[in-house]
Amino acid sequence: MVYLILGLILWIAAHLFKRAVPDLRARMGNAGKGLAALGILAGLVLMVIGYRQAEVINVWYPPSWTVHINNLMMLGAVFLYGMSATKGRLRGAMRHPQLTAVKVWAVAHLLVNGDLASLVLFGGLLVWAVVEVVMINRAEDWVRPAPGEAKRDIVLVVITVVMFLTITFIHNWLGVWPFPG
Repeated sequence: MVYLILGLILWIAAHLFKRAVPDLRARMGNAGKGLAALGILAGLVLMVIGYRQAEVINVWYPPSWTVHINNLMMLGAVFLYGMSATKGRLRGAMRHPQLTAVKVWAVAHLLVNGDLASLVLFGGLLVWAVVEVVMINRAEDWVRPAPGEAKRDIVLVVITVVMFLTITFIHNWLGVWPFPG
């Protein structure tokens, strides 16, 4: 669990570096970007290692029906994440589609995982995403981008379905079948 917690702290610190100490980050230039990227990558690696090594300590036992809610929420999270790159009508529909996707992803995983390591990982990333949104909103105004062509949103839907199926395949490959048996 130590690696998981260290990874989470490193992930959060590296992501918040630009917002927490903007002057220092600006003075560092590309070295600051590199340091943040290295911190994010190291945090991710430590979280994965820590999560996989963590002892399973059940805090609660989620009902089996929450899997259906999780899968629906995950489809939505993948769609929201893709909204950040769309050039369609949905561009600018929300200010923080990627961070909103992380929040939906975290809540979805908290619904179906009742063990302590999952609560630390998904709960920690949920807290990070909320804090990140608050810090960004305080630091800068948002200019809503103009909507693009509707046909681009169709591409977003297709990519969402393909990515959802890919994520399902990866979960299965890792030994976690995300659908009820």
